[in-house]
Parts: sequence; structure tokens; C-alpha cells
Amino acid sequence: MSTLEIKDLQVQVQTEDGPKEILKGVTLTIKDGETHAIMGPNGSGKSTLAYSIAGHPRYEITGGTVTLDGEDVLAMTVDERARAGLFLAMQYPVEVPGVSVANFLRTAKTAIDGEAPKLRTWVKDVNAVLDRMNLDPTFSQRSVNEGFSGGEKKRHEIAQLDLLDPKVAILDETDSGLDIDALKVVSEGVNRFRERDGKGVLLITHYTRILRYIKPDQVHVFVAGRVAESGGPELAEELEANGYEKYVGAAAGA
Repeated sequence: MSTLEIKDLQVQVQTEDGPKEILKGVTLTIKDGETHAIMGPNGSGKSTLAYSIAGHPRYEITGGTVTLDGEDVLAMTVDERARAGLFLAMQYPVEVPGVSVANFLRTAKTAIDGEAPKLRTWVKDVNAVLDRMNLDPTFSQRSVNEGFSGGEKKRHEIAQLDLLDPKVAILDETDSGLDIDALKVVSEGVNRFRERDGKGVLLITHYTRILRYIKPDQVHVFVAGRVAESGGPELAEELEANGYEKYVGAAAGA
């Protein structure tokens, strides 16, 4: 059982003109076995939500709570959040020259589990995951994200998800920059994770395209730092047909 509970979360960032409020009271609960999709226009605060949950130092929490299985996430350091069971697949994965994918994955797994995986079985596990993500076995010897194509970066993120096996995965626009073949591979990887017991997914996206492959239980419209509306998968189809205009207009008039 795992539950990520966000209550009245308020977040600001520092700008040249002083503090700017980004999240203005976000409330959301993701239970195990559930996939929630967040959709909204650029600048609505979707990525801010993801990074705030993960513990990015740029984002200052000014109100509200985030708990994972009742534990206070906001009181944890970034690495403690990862060990507690949170995972963030980034929109723009960072290059780490000189650190091989193999070393990165094993170091991360060791840090999260508190002990190093057995080398023989670990190598088999890694190769099997890379194969499922359509990545060549030699991929593990390359430096993390250095010279990777957009598709390779996103498939590597989902390979991490598979191997690190968190409780809750936050996927920040994992579909951006993917062609249809890479999108299918990434979606299959996410769906394999979803099939495991006790897993939750928070999927942030602009488009319904990925939702044709990863079926959400709930869809939330995110506008001006708030959840403007929530519904089932049919809400995503409405957004595809009509866009965000009515929600943006309502937020502007509020």
C-alpha cells in the first residue's frame, strides 16, 4: 500500500522582481494502483509541482503538506525522498560526463536499497531492462545522457524506473520529443511498472497522445497554479477537442 497525499501545496520562486507564487493551493491524492494525469498549458505550474515534490532547492514551500504513506515528504532531503519511494523522470535529463550508465544505475540502486545488488544478477537485470527499452547492451558503458538522442534520454529514464522500483513515479512530460515508436516503448515501460503491486503514477503531459497508451484513472486540468477541474479519461478527450481556453479564461476572471 502506498499513498502520496498533497494538501493545499503553495510554492514560490525567487525572481529579479522578488518572490513569485507558482502553486496556489494544490490538493491531490494518488493511491496505489492509480495513475493520475495532469494536463495544462505552458506556465501553469505542472513541472513546479513535480520538482517541489522531489525537493528541488529552487522551489520554496510556503504552505501545505506532502506525505507518502503518512510520512512528511517536505521534511526529507532529496535522497531521503528517493529512499522513501519517490521517483522523478525529468523533462530535461541532465548530462553527467564521465559517469557510465552502468555505474550510475548500480550506485543509485545501492543508495536506495541500502546494499549493493549482487553483481551477477544485477548485470542480467540491467541488460534485460535495456533490451525491453530497445537500448543496446553497450548503452550501459556510455556516459549518462551525454550525446543521447531525445528518445534515448527518455528510455533511459524509464529503465531507471524499472530497476529502482519506487512506490510512486512522477513523470514530467516524458512524452516530449518522442517519435511514435519511442513513445510506444516508453509507454510499455511505464505500463509494466503500473502492473506491479502498490504502485502510483503521476503523469504530467501537454497532449493526449501518451494517454492512448497509458490509461489514466483520473485527469486533472492544471491552470494558474491550481487544479481547475478533475475527471476521468474523457476529460483528456475534451481537452484535445476544445483546448484549455475555458479554464484559462475562468482562472483569469477569478
